[in-house]
Amino acid sequence: MRDQDDRTRVLYQIYSMIINILGSPPLPIPFPTTFVGATVASSSSAPSPRPTQVSATGFAAIFISISFALMLFGSTIFVIGFMLMPLVIALVMLFYLAGIVSNLTYLAAAVLRPSTSIVSSLVRY
Repeated sequence: MRDQDDRTRVLYQIYSMIINILGSPPLPIPFPTTFVGATVASSSSAPSPRPTQVSATGFAAIFISISFALMLFGSTIFVIGFMLMPLVIALVMLFYLAGIVSNLTYLAAAVLRPSTSIVSSLVRY
């Protein structure tokens, strides 16, 4: 019972930390505004009075890029799996062949040397 209470207490603490992290406002990150040669001039010298919000277009662009990445990686993994399918089929056939050969050796041993130990291992009631 005590172990269950400790687990419950730990879960409540983890949930409260997650709620606190999600409820706090995001930290302002200075994004580069202009590119000058190889150096980047940051907008940290003139901080804005309020944090910038993501527009609906930016929010949609994030989800479109996530879905595009998932589609790209999904199709890549499909192609890799499609290319490896003959190898998987060959391994399955090899294991079937090994099973057939193993059963034939037991059968040949039972026919050629009919002893009670081999026959009793083949016939189990």
